[in-house]
Amino acid sequence: MRKLRVALEENSGPLYAQVKAIVLARIAGGDWPPGTALPAEMELARELGVSQGTVRKALDALTVEQVVVRRQGSGTYVAEHTPAHMQFRFFNIYDESGAQILPDSQPARFTTAAANAVERRRLDLSEGDRVIRISRIRTRGGRPFMDDRIVLPEAPFPGLAQETEMPNTLYDLFQKRYRIHVARTEEQVTAVAATARLADRLGVRAGTPLLAIDRTTYDLNGRRIEWRVSHAYLDRAHYFARL
Repeated sequence: MRKLRVALEENSGPLYAQVKAIVLARIAGGDWPPGTALPAEMELARELGVSQGTVRKALDALTVEQVVVRRQGSGTYVAEHTPAHMQFRFFNIYDESGAQILPDSQPARFTTAAANAVERRRLDLSEGDRVIRISRIRTRGGRPFMDDRIVLPEAPFPGLAQETEMPNTLYDLFQKRYRIHVARTEEQVTAVAATARLADRLGVRAGTPLLAIDRTTYDLNGRRIEWRVSHAYLDRAHYFARL
């Protein structure tokens, strides 16, 4: 408790933001695993030497960011990522009716190698660091819909490249097996024409318009844990993001 109070006194910025950072660090460090109830606001306030209102404001911010969830009459819990939850949160493609498209995946191909210059820049890696490269096709109604190229730093994910089967969503696996919590993503969306390779993989003609989605994913500590480039054939579908 004393160490926590010293950290609060020595850091700058709003007090609630400092409390938020401490809670994040304890979640990331495994003190409170997914699905675990956090101590009551009053208990946290007493431990950190701040007001209950400051703790509530910090937890409110974490709730908005979907790091924790509030359950009325029960308390505040560390968000537990399920495949459905992760698709709903980070997959932004919808059909003509406005319903979110939840694609399936074909078997993925894993390779490992030393990161190239682009991968080092996108994942903030050093020369000599290794990466896991994942290639897969996602399907919609049994037909190819999206080509995914995913690059992960190898060090935080030991054993992942030896998997014989990859789940439809990776982020719940990151949390449950590796205690890596996805905090946010950044996406850049561009319209492109299908190359010969993409046309063959997606079953369309070369030159067909595709949506290219370039995503960088961050954990709770702001570390880059994934770089993904997806090419989607938006037949009777659209990209939608709520800001």
